[in-house]
Amino acid sequence: MQIQENVPLKNHSTMRLGGTVRYFAEITQRSEIEEAVTWAVEHQAPPLMIGGGSNIIWRDEGFEGLLLVNKIMGYEEFAEDDFNTYITVGAGENWDSVVERSVKAKLSGIEALSLIPGTAGATPIQNVGAYGQEIANTLVSIEAYDLHTRQFVTIPAADCAFGYRTSRFKTTDRDRFFIMSITLHLIKQNPLPPFYRALGEYLSTHHKGETYTPAEIRDAVIDIRSHKLPDPAKVANNGSFFANPVISAQLLPQLQADYPDIPHWPTDDPAFIKIPAAWLIEQAGFKNKHDKETGMATWKTQPLVLVNEKANTTADLLKFRDKITAAVAEKFYITLQQEPELLP
Repeated sequence: MQIQENVPLKNHSTMRLGGTVRYFAEITQRSEIEEAVTWAVEHQAPPLMIGGGSNIIWRDEGFEGLLLVNKIMGYEEFAEDDFNTYITVGAGENWDSVVERSVKAKLSGIEALSLIPGTAGATPIQNVGAYGQEIANTLVSIEAYDLHTRQFVTIPAADCAFGYRTSRFKTTDRDRFFIMSITLHLIKQNPLPPFYRALGEYLSTHHKGETYTPAEIRDAVIDIRSHKLPDPAKVANNGSFFANPVISAQLLPQLQADYPDIPHWPTDDPAFIKIPAAWLIEQAGFKNKHDKETGMATWKTQPLVLVNEKANTTADLLKFRDKITAAVAEKFYITLQQEPELLP
């Protein structure tokens, strides 16, 4: 493990903004974690671990600790029988590559999570989801290093406190665990309908027949996302910047009185409904918005994605974020919540 000093944080966020980190190292194997934590304690530099930086916003003030980038690789399959297969994946593996390998093995369960940027170890933190699937549906367990006990632990999915785009790793136990690997339960079966609406509409117009392989679902999702969302390798962004708000079902009639066509869908709890944040943002006047003051913009085909066109600081990004949230709150009395983590 090699420790570097004064590394620009913008190189470790797909939004490409932020200050400087005091110490920096890449972790390529499990044994280096204990070494890194011991070094951090001795140098009074609090450790923090990230993956690909696709869901991270760094503060302009930087970070006076030790930033660890997880590069732990590995992919193992265990077929329990002809139907059930378990895969254990190193936390540093590129997530889309993991999906690609599982689909090639004709396994179903994560094919709709194709083309989501980032690493495998980051997926449980915010319970990554898309097109009707989320990581909580397939996760069996997580192997992690517990900073409190200084031990490696196995955390079953039932103990992860998964919710909509959240988990214990993002809330009550934020920064406590460094994820080493994840184990998923996938099945050797074609995905079954009903499909998420946007995906179902795509399949009905681009495919014939009523059954679809995991590979066909993956191809469909890639095509949808490629036309709708910018590639973070080419355009600085964090993907969906806001979560779809969940509001009381009792508020829906009040909103429909002014906006009869407001889109919405049910949640697992009938007392609450979900409203698409993209629709709210567009109605608030931020469709394909290019803000000269901050150098930020909303993506031309998806207002949920904020892109860094000419912003120089995280303060610019946050100012643009606040313009959007204020406009939505004024118009709909709904407070949008950002998805990317503001660190440290």
